[in-house]
Amino acid sequence: MDTHTASDPLAQLTELLATASWRLRRSGKQELAALGLTFGQARALRLVVHAPEPLRIGDLAARLEIVPRSATATVDALESAGLVARRTDPQDRRSVLLEATGEGLALIERMDLQRRESATAMFGHLRDTEREDLLRLLSKLCEQEAEAT
Repeated sequence: MDTHTASDPLAQLTELLATASWRLRRSGKQELAALGLTFGQARALRLVVHAPEPLRIGDLAARLEIVPRSATATVDALESAGLVARRTDPQDRRSVLLEATGEGLALIERMDLQRRESATAMFGHLRDTEREDLLRLLSKLCEQEAEAT
């Protein structure tokens, strides 16, 4: 940490949060690469699996905050890998709904286990109260961001 950052608590927070985020992302990228997925594909698969009802590609694009054309390319890759399937919406035959396949559900379970192992490696040395404090503070930051949008 440079001298300026060391004397500025806000700069320290920014630097430390960026470093922690980078560590998580690097670990996640390696895990996903071993599974043959990109971050975008993994996020899309998670959304499809955890959606309360089947998603349309446009809804998926909105949740991912990407253009529908990019969501279509992501779904194409997931479908080619056998992780999601498209089916016609019974209420609107012009619409296509997405659902996870058994293989997609199994992969999400594997990804969740790997994510938990990575989280344990990163946060496991913190006391329970420290993890709770960190969770509360990060939640507060994310809520503030959500309210601003």
